[in-house]
Amino acid sequence: MTELEQMHCSAITASTPRLADREISEHKLKVPEWRVYDKDGELRLEKVFTFKDFNQAIAFTNKVAQVANVEDHHPAILTEWGKVTVTWWTHKIRSLHLNDFIMAAKTDQLYQGGS
Repeated sequence: MTELEQMHCSAITASTPRLADREISEHKLKVPEWRVYDKDGELRLEKVFTFKDFNQAIAFTNKVAQVANVEDHHPAILTEWGKVTVTWWTHKIRSLHLNDFIMAAKTDQLYQGGS
């Protein structure tokens, strides 16, 4: 289990600072298969997970949703036949926060756990 997987999300307010570019680069090294991109002026963290069929994709989606509820940090999830796209960003600050990298690592852990 990685350091990020062991961490928990913290509460966020509109005044919580966004991660600086340097911090994003450092955290990105810990989840290298995720891509950082800009959508409408907001930085986001995204990854596509592949599956053998729709049932496996749905099962994985549900696992991600359960962990998101426990951590009170929720992604955008697109579930399709054989793949699930998970996108993390912190809505209140309209950018990336440590919480997003924590949840990316937890999402990877769910996938590696046999989804």
